[in-house]
Amino acid sequence: MKDRAVSIPLQTRWRLVLGQDAEACGLTLGGDADARRIDNLVGFLFGDDGAGGAPSGGRGAGSQSSGLTVPEWVAGVRELFPNEAREVLERELVRRRGIRELLDQPELLERIEPSVDLVRTLLTHKDLFNEKTRMLARKVIEDVVRQLKERMQVQVETSVTGAIRRDRHSPRRVFRNLDLRTTLRRNLRHYDAKREKLLVDRIYYFGAERRRRPWHVIIAVDQSGSMLDSAIYSAVMASIFHELPSVSTSLFLFDTRVVDLTSQVGEPVDVLLSIQLGGGTLIREALRYAEQLVREPGRTIVVLITDFYEGAPEDQLVRQVEEMAQSGTRMIGLGALGYDARPAYNRETAKKLQKAGMDILACTPEKLAECMAEIIRG
Repeated sequence: MKDRAVSIPLQTRWRLVLGQDAEACGLTLGGDADARRIDNLVGFLFGDDGAGGAPSGGRGAGSQSSGLTVPEWVAGVRELFPNEAREVLERELVRRRGIRELLDQPELLERIEPSVDLVRTLLTHKDLFNEKTRMLARKVIEDVVRQLKERMQVQVETSVTGAIRRDRHSPRRVFRNLDLRTTLRRNLRHYDAKREKLLVDRIYYFGAERRRRPWHVIIAVDQSGSMLDSAIYSAVMASIFHELPSVSTSLFLFDTRVVDLTSQVGEPVDVLLSIQLGGGTLIREALRYAEQLVREPGRTIVVLITDFYEGAPEDQLVRQVEEMAQSGTRMIGLGALGYDARPAYNRETAKKLQKAGMDILACTPEKLAECMAEIIRG
């Protein structure tokens, strides 16, 4: 526990880790003011009384109420904890105390570090927002979407675009189509160790992209609460695909009905704010809608993000997948999409759909892009 201006002795750190019970063994906070403030902040968050005070004889500063308010807690954490610890503590604040303080004091949204966890909480309670909270919440969501897109974009674009070009090389020497990786790899045998120079015997260029027949990616997102994290990543992925010149992207949300958001696919924040959590799930109806969007099955990939809990007879869903697979449409079923995803989905149904012709994954956005690239390369 250290910050740019906070240095805590080792023995005091152990007291902070072990809690007040450690004082019976001689581990105390002594007169360290920063340590007492840290203990008070931790007690506010993890206290058993649920109102900010630490439990008697347990974690935190003692049996007395911490006396902190949420804004004071946020300010103290930002002052005394490094970024990594602060993000963890703020996620716990939102998880343990819910949305109440954010509704009562929306200015807190300007002070809490934007995160996927915070976005999840905001989307879950967005119908309770007043006008000010709604504006601030949108700004938080925009910040998180931007961060995710920056993290994902380069690798996702490289995987998909490279696959569309099929790594076929062209005699046309167009600089923007330079295949630098292949050029370096195939000329390594010409490396001159004495001169420390690579002598290039041949330069390789990608073949032109087939713009007249783009690949069609259809993304279907389950609106059930268990899939909210995956829905956040899906909206960002769809916006990245939308920007690729050789990919046509369709996007819709579904529960017992379908909401087509293809017109908003380039605006992931608007997509996320359109999510309506709750209700049943009819996966087969979602796939039937996706089937209606297919124009050229052999150049179409349907990405289904769902927990695979079907609200209708399962055999109908299996037959739907079989029919689409036989037509040539490729399908990827995702039980989870994200970096810290904890997949919790109906594995029995997923196995049946896999046998019927659907690839089943729970993966990161980059891994999904690699899977799609393999499909495109054939």
